[in-house]
Amino acid sequence: MIIGLTGSIATGKSTVAKMIEEMNIPVIDADKIAREVVEPGENAYEQIVEYFGKDILFPDGTLNRKKLGSIVFQDEEKRNVLNSIVHPVIRERMDERKEEYLAKGCKTVVLDIPLLFEGNRQNEFDKVLLVAVSEETQLKRLLERDKMGKEDALNRIRSQMPIKDKIPLADAVIYNDGTMEETRAQLVAILKKWGVI
Repeated sequence: MIIGLTGSIATGKSTVAKMIEEMNIPVIDADKIAREVVEPGENAYEQIVEYFGKDILFPDGTLNRKKLGSIVFQDEEKRNVLNSIVHPVIRERMDERKEEYLAKGCKTVVLDIPLLFEGNRQNEFDKVLLVAVSEETQLKRLLERDKMGKEDALNRIRSQMPIKDKIPLADAVIYNDGTMEETRAQLVAILKKWGVI
């Protein structure tokens, strides 16, 4: 079974991914791969520097993701350009990893994709699991986690599809406003129902 794991920014998707990994189910993380494909020397890195200029680099030549993020979260056209550079490469690399796990005999592979619904990818998976929180919790967690201003935080949240619009598209939803134990209990119940564990 190929499961798509998704959730909006600051909903606790990474926490759920870690719980899944602890059950010995492989998780392929789009964010980790997104960092790999923009390392110096990678094709996507070259294209990003060509389009956005060298201002978005640290002195050592690596990508200043925060600086690039503040540019693209305020400008939809630039965000679309960045996405058109990195998304196909990320998708290709995730597919390669998925095939490696399946070749090793793994029965279930989870692909952790933040913008799964935004990219209209829900039909690529046997099941889609959404991690959701209330808008208040989302904003509070983002402000605490990333130490950014409220306007920056709201820009990031608004750049994604609202959580309430994602809920009807998912096969199952974990409501992550409560404790870790409550989250884990929901996860276990869903995976049992799906016959994964």
